Amino acid sequence: MKRELDILVAQMHADGISYEEAVREFKRRYLLQVLVNHRGNQCKSAEELGMHRNTLSRTLAELDMDTAQIRSGLKRPARSDRAAGTPRLQTIARVR
Repeated sequence: MKRELDILVAQMHADGISYEEAVREFKRRYLLQVLVNHRGNQCKSAEELGMHRNTLSRTLAELDMDTAQIRSGLKRPARSDRAAGTPRLQTIARVR
């Protein structure tokens, strides 16, 4: 994993991505992954991250992450959609 991170950092630097932008994007993706693992539950996510729920909420707001959109992307589709062969969980790629 360290090797992949080294390659990514080198590529980001070569592409001229600023430190602030790199840190912001890392935070966004890391927090999104933790939230997805806890199905959008901020209390459980904050506990895993070792921070207070209010701190997580404030950080999400600073990163312009819409938690309602995260939660809605994780909800089960309507029964009629599931019957038509739609996957059990919707994708969250739209969060960004």
